[in-house]
Amino acid sequence: MPTPHNESSGFETPEDHRGISRKNLIKAALLAGAVPLLTGGGVALARDRATAAPNRPLSVTPACHDGDATTIPNIEGPYFKPNSPLRTNLAGNLPGTPLTVSGYVFGRDCRPVSGALLDFWQADDNGGYDMNGFTLRGHQFSTAQGAFGLTTIVPGLYPGRTRHIHVKVQAPGKPILTTQLYFPNEPRNSTDAYYDTRLQMTVRQVGSGEQASFDFVLNVTGSPTPTPTTPPPTTPPPGGGTWAPGTAYQAGQQVTYGGATYRCVQAHTSMAGWEPPNVPALWQRL
Repeated sequence: MPTPHNESSGFETPEDHRGISRKNLIKAALLAGAVPLLTGGGVALARDRATAAPNRPLSVTPACHDGDATTIPNIEGPYFKPNSPLRTNLAGNLPGTPLTVSGYVFGRDCRPVSGALLDFWQADDNGGYDMNGFTLRGHQFSTAQGAFGLTTIVPGLYPGRTRHIHVKVQAPGKPILTTQLYFPNEPRNSTDAYYDTRLQMTVRQVGSGEQASFDFVLNVTGSPTPTPTTPPPTTPPPGGGTWAPGTAYQAGQQVTYGGATYRCVQAHTSMAGWEPPNVPALWQRL
């Protein structure tokens, strides 16, 4: 979802002038219930500040459209690699400016999307991508509140591009959104053919690093993750058998689904919506 940015202040958004929206109230409630913390103890706030004056009128929001539409796609680029590791920290001990990115995944109706797959990849401090391994690559799943958090470094520059982070976002069983996240006040923003203000994060300096926030709005309604009704996870027999929800799969196990064979590439407990064809980060077709 876009992150409007006032170039003069760096933090002011249109929501500061038009009162509290329905999505702002939802996000405030989520933060009150379970506040995710970033490295260094900072609160992982999403882009909207739900602190407007109480005497301002509450605007009617029939859909999740607080001045924005669903998050737009952006070019995948040549450096994507499937089967990234499951992790929220991509940086390790890499040199560069520390960066944390946090936010929420929403549907069109402002309801958080739980279990959404987010697969991130980016350049290192020198502008290079690791094509031999999985440095600065990783995927994660949004929480029951739709929240995500990423610990990484500010990506470096390379010819023809401004600073950016690649991401694929997928609600369980739904199409994949491939897009990029951009930084405000970058000199190359005005010359990058793929830069779009609607994909700009809110970024602030915190100590020697930076904290950024962005909310994704997917073209789905409600939370597509069903309430689990399957028995407790069980360990599959050797060979994996036929894929089934509610099963604890280990990396390397093979299953069949829809007449095809798949190999598990990341240990996980399966659930409806994560069928092998839908989650390439978890299953590799053989």
